[in-house]
Amino acid sequence: MPAPALPPEFLSHPLAHRALHDRARGRPENSRAAIRAAVAAGYGIEIDLQLSADGVAMVFHDEELNRLTEATGWVNQRSAAELGALRLRDAADGIPTLTEVLALVAGAVPLLIEVKDQTLTPGGTIGPLEQATATALQGYEGPVALMSFNPDSVAELARRAPHLPRGLTTGAYDYAGYAPLPPALCDQLRDIPDYDRVGASFLSHEAADLARPRVAALKAQGARILCWTIKSPEAEAAARKHAENITFEGYLPPKP
Repeated sequence: MPAPALPPEFLSHPLAHRALHDRARGRPENSRAAIRAAVAAGYGIEIDLQLSADGVAMVFHDEELNRLTEATGWVNQRSAAELGALRLRDAADGIPTLTEVLALVAGAVPLLIEVKDQTLTPGGTIGPLEQATATALQGYEGPVALMSFNPDSVAELARRAPHLPRGLTTGAYDYAGYAPLPPALCDQLRDIPDYDRVGASFLSHEAADLARPRVAALKAQGARILCWTIKSPEAEAAARKHAENITFEGYLPPKP
């Protein structure tokens, strides 16, 4: 079965990294306020998913709670209700579920969903978060795409939601920057060997590494190339020499 194509909206609308966040304005990353702001501004949205203890896809970047909330410990050791009741730092409410975010976006702008690597968490496995993601997306109408740094997660998404476009989040895989991944695994992933195996149709690649020949080769093969994370107009101009669209934060790029 051919890989589902990335919808054209993902090439025309710059994607707000973890939504249009600005903690000084009460909009921390991946919050409802940041989601609403991105929709109102007409930007696409990139969000992250972690799994609750009771199997719900939660819109949250980190495996642990301390950076973004007053709580400590692992996200996957609390229920969805408990996570929702934790107030995000500099926000009026708690961690949203994917279902809640889908209702806020409601197809108005493209939504790029990164499924975080559950194998790095205590007791983490491939499967439960991918299934929770697929379940939440059933019946969703609007441009949406799925991705992960973990190729096995993307392969699982292909099994659970074969109709949805999927891609790989990729980068330079320098040993220090990607710790605790073992150096041998960094060496393997750097060459993006799993693109065809997982049925990908796009990459979201680290901006500083966009000139890598493998990225150009996949683009020539038909892969759509996005990138992360752009923080200035100058960086955007450099990235667009290789990438078709950007994920951004800290400034407002031009919109279509």
